[in-house]
Amino acid sequence: MACLVINKSDEGCAGRVGTLLKEGKAGIIPCDTIYGLSAIAVPECGERLYEIKRRPQSKSFITLMSKEDATSSSLDIPSDIMDRWPAPLTAIVRDRESGLTHAVRVPSDSFIQEVLRISGPIYSTSVNFSGEKSLLTFSEIYPVFSSLVDFAVDDPSVAGGIASTLIDATVKPYRVIR
Repeated sequence: MACLVINKSDEGCAGRVGTLLKEGKAGIIPCDTIYGLSAIAVPECGERLYEIKRRPQSKSFITLMSKEDATSSSLDIPSDIMDRWPAPLTAIVRDRESGLTHAVRVPSDSFIQEVLRISGPIYSTSVNFSGEKSLLTFSEIYPVFSSLVDFAVDDPSVAGGIASTLIDATVKPYRVIR
């Protein structure tokens, strides 16, 4: 499989990435924290991410979504968290319908916000094989993952980063996980 490389500065990049994700493609995209291995938030695309990442299915992915999608979802998101979004803050919340928990975030980066407007919610996880350290730069990521994904977005301004803060918002007081 040939990996399509897209430069983030290319005109229409967010639209192209949003469309690729909506088509069921998996890719590497820069986010407001670190690069993410991402695909649209549907079960079959999640399965592909598990395979790419070599991750046990007992460990779920973060779902990135627009604030509008978060507001209209069946997720029980506390208002004080909703008021802080968009931000590099991931919250574990409960789905009011199923009772299951989900890690969700509304990213602050305008590029990702535009992608999400087109694609809808996406799964995102750090770019690494399960149990290994995260790869933080495009030059580290591309040689390892280019044969495993459909596309990769190169953003020269991303030179590493810090993963989002992760809290469990299903308990009071909230518990900081990372």
